[in-house]
Formats: sequence, structure tokens, C-alpha cells
Amino acid sequence: MILNREAVNTMLDFAGTLQDELVAIRRDLHQHPELLYSTDRTASIVAQLLKEWGIDVTTGVGPHFGKGVVGVLRGELEGGRTILLRADMDALPITEQNDVDYRSHIDGVMHACGHDAHTAMLLGAAKTLAAYRQSFAGEVRFVFQPAEEGALPSPLDGRLLSGGRDMIDAGILEGVDRCYALHVWPELAAGTIGIHPQYAMAASSHFHVTFHGKNGHHSTPHLAVDAIQMTAAYIAAVNGLMANGVDPKEQAVLAFGTVRAGTVINAIAEQSVITGTFRAFSKSTVAAITDGLDRHARAAALSYGGSYEIALREGIAVVNDSEAVDEVVRAGTAVLGEDNVLKQHTPSLAGEDFGWYLDRVPGAFILLGCREEAVSNQAGLHHPRFNLDEAILVHGTRLLVQLAAGA
Repeated sequence: MILNREAVNTMLDFAGTLQDELVAIRRDLHQHPELLYSTDRTASIVAQLLKEWGIDVTTGVGPHFGKGVVGVLRGELEGGRTILLRADMDALPITEQNDVDYRSHIDGVMHACGHDAHTAMLLGAAKTLAAYRQSFAGEVRFVFQPAEEGALPSPLDGRLLSGGRDMIDAGILEGVDRCYALHVWPELAAGTIGIHPQYAMAASSHFHVTFHGKNGHHSTPHLAVDAIQMTAAYIAAVNGLMANGVDPKEQAVLAFGTVRAGTVINAIAEQSVITGTFRAFSKSTVAAITDGLDRHARAAALSYGGSYEIALREGIAVVNDSEAVDEVVRAGTAVLGEDNVLKQHTPSLAGEDFGWYLDRVPGAFILLGCREEAVSNQAGLHHPRFNLDEAILVHGTRLLVQLAAGA
């Protein structure tokens, strides 16, 4: 808790002076994007800056991949809560098409989802709070996680894990009272924020199914086991699952992304791999689809005399806590003005692994408007021409400071 409003304003004024520094950080990260858990350069920059500002830093966080960074700052006033603020560090396998002097230097890799901005804003909040630690109570945890955009099999237990789950397995949520994260949002104008009263995003789950058969010549199909036939049967069965196996009152969507099978035109395929994603909101619907994906894969393999393997990255919906939403509204009003705090009533079917945090600790996921008004055709997230209005870097920093200080 802040001593008084004057102290709050002093902190926010300080954050407002960081614009050039935040732009420099964001552009440096934008030029050097890193995928999934390969975020060593970004993590080293984050850790070094946090240490320079007198924040306790732990690197190598995460028992599975060990790529996260956590900074801990304790206010000098008595009492207070423990607030966790999260930013993601990873980029996407996209070739940038923006003609800017800070475009990506890495072929085929781009910060097309704004994680460079998320990291810069959380660093700005960390610098501000560290400079005014005498003015607030409680503890702030600055969490910089890898691999929000995807998952890899854990070297410990084989589970497909995103960075948020790896960080949570390290115990970062122990003793936390509130958690918050910002995400830049090109559908909203710069200078505004959007907040959902409950559901913000769907549970986005990935599946990867491999069917194993037996290679053979087209002239002797009875001696082979056709993996393509298994895949065709599986696609039909899963489409039936979505039509008849999911409560029609529940929102859910499933789509296949890739199918890879066969090597030549006149040989029966020995192996077929099919991938896709599904999105839903309730845990029961996610469980029903997950169970159905495995059950129908097993049935398709058995019916043709083959075998199968399935790997799933389980998703979870992003569900905001009502009290935390109220805190966001108050903080956003103080920083941006009441008219620039927008209640969102239609959740996105996009996914975000911050949902795993919110499943364990009350908090909120905040959409930070980033649309460049001078750009008539603003590219969306995950687009090779995505960019943002860099004026929002100060807005996001000040909002995080306000939330952490608890005024």
C-alpha cells in the first residue's frame, strides 16, 4: 500500500520519464527474437537490469527447462500483499515483413505478438518500484517466462509444457495474493485498456497424433497396414466428436493443422502424423475433448491393425477474478482516465498460458490497446507486419506500477 496519493503520482511521473529507455529495450529485443525456451539472451538482459536496480534475482527458474527469471522486491513499509507481475519473453517462427530499422535480425523469427513490449514494460515497472521501494509495502515478484507461445516435451517426464507451467512447478506462486499480466491488443486504440469481467480467453490445447502401420506395395494392400486410412478415419471420428460429443451449450472449436504421411505415390504409408488445436472454456469440455481425441485415435489404430501415440498440450481458460478486475478498473482509471477503461464482454478464442496462474491465484489478464492510429490497416497479432504504437510502453509500465503498489 502506498503512503499517499502524492507518493503514487511521484512514482508514475518517474515511470513517465522512461519512454526512451523502454523503446530502446523493446527495439533491441525485437531485433534479437528467441523462440520457446531458447531465450538465453533475453533472460540475461533482464537479469542484468534487475540486478543493477537492486532487485533480488533468480535465474534458471523452472525444474523442467530452467529458462525463467524472477526478480523479488520488498517495499520498506510495514505490511502489504505479495503481487506477481508476469511478462513473456519468447517470439514466433514468423518472417518479419516490416520495413523498420529495428526489424528482426533473425531469419524466420519475429516478435509478432508483442512479448518484446511486455518484457520492456515489466522492466520499466521494476525500475520504478525499485527506485521508490521506501514508498510501498509488501512484495512484488517480477516474473519473466519463456515459451508462452508453445510447448516442448519435458526432459523429466515427457509432458508437453509451456513456460508458465514450468515456472509454476518451480513454486513461483507460493504466497502470492494477486497476479497480473498485460497483453498488447491491436483491436483497441493506444491509450486504452480492456478487461473482461470473467472469461478473457479460451483454453487452447494442442494435439499431435502419430499412427503406425506397415509399409507395402499398392499391388498387395492386404500385406500392409495403411496409416493414411487410420488418419482418414480419425478425422471423421473427431469431427463427429465435436458435433455430438460436446455439450451444444458450450463454446468449443477444433481444427486440424497439418497431416504428413507417405513418401511415394505407389506405396502404402507406414506412418502418418496429424496435428491440430482445440479451444473451449469450461474444464469439463476440455476434458471431454481430450478424452475423445485419445479414444478415437485408439479406435482408428485398432480397427486397421496399427498402433498410435498421442501427445497433448493441455490448455486452460484465462479466468479473471472479480475483485482483481475491480482493482484493474481503479488502477486503469487513475492512470489512463475512466473513459479509457473498457469492459470487454466477448472473450477471445485465443489462448494464453497465464490461465494456469489465474487457476491457482486470483488476478487478472489485461488487454493493453496498441493500435497505431496513423496506420489505416493495422496488422493483427501473429502477422508478419504486426507492430505497435510505442507510446503504450509508458502506459503499461505505469499501470503495472499502480497495480503493484496497491493504491
